[in-house]
Amino acid sequence: AAVMREFEPDLIISIGGGSPIDAAKAMWIFYEYPEFTFKQAVIPFGIPDLRQKAKFIAIPSTSGTASEVTAFSVITDYKAKIKYPLADFNLTPDVAIIDPSLAQTMPPKLTAHTGMDALTHALEAYVAGLHSYFSDPLAMQAITMIKENLVKSFEGNVEARNEMHMAQCLAGMAFSNALLGISHSMAHKIGGVFHVAHGLANAILLPHVIDFNKKSCGDRYATIARTLKLAGNTDDELINSLTDMIRDLNKTLNIPLSFSENGMTKEEFDANLDFIAENALKDACTGS
Repeated sequence: AAVMREFEPDLIISIGGGSPIDAAKAMWIFYEYPEFTFKQAVIPFGIPDLRQKAKFIAIPSTSGTASEVTAFSVITDYKAKIKYPLADFNLTPDVAIIDPSLAQTMPPKLTAHTGMDALTHALEAYVAGLHSYFSDPLAMQAITMIKENLVKSFEGNVEARNEMHMAQCLAGMAFSNALLGISHSMAHKIGGVFHVAHGLANAILLPHVIDFNKKSCGDRYATIARTLKLAGNTDDELINSLTDMIRDLNKTLNIPLSFSENGMTKEEFDANLDFIAENALKDACTGS
């Protein structure tokens, strides 16, 4: 932000994965409003009007966060051990350039983690409190494309990798309007303490979150399962097929099914549990 204030650009171009694009969004805020504080920025939908000095272009090189089309920027405060999602429609880039060729060099692990992040975006958007007739088709199309292409993309298939780059963008358009859920609230806060990759945390949490949420929106999870042609006659059977599909995806993508499998001890987790829970409750994603 200091360099921007010195150079005074009227166009900011961010290229890279979710973290570089999110960082550029935050720089943009403090370029335009040097006196604005991070403490003010973390208040949802409280960022002053941007574009007083510059417009913003985002070009993603990974297929997961969809920061190029969203109103969010996730910033980690390492001292406070908290990942904060800055949320404001001001932060939505003016132009997004979705070029799948940039995602072709992702290593398998990054392909897996970002892909599961995209799936979590789409699933959470479909059941979020603010879902609508406009967000639902985007979310469902993304879910369908991810099921068809993520494993092939992980295995290095070029066409599947292209499809995943489009799917993650659709998922981003869905959740930027419908918002997200507690998978993301918890993944942000677990990631802030333990530095677990965001997509990995979501992948581990997602089946448990679906199990917890189904009492409120089981019919919508069942609709997803039917659309994907998963096994089951009753809603409960269909939802179980959906969580089984997610766990099977994790296994195929070499993603552990629990945090302990990923190297976290129960003692470490329990020691931080109250801190994580309290901060997850305050997360911008919890309300939806």
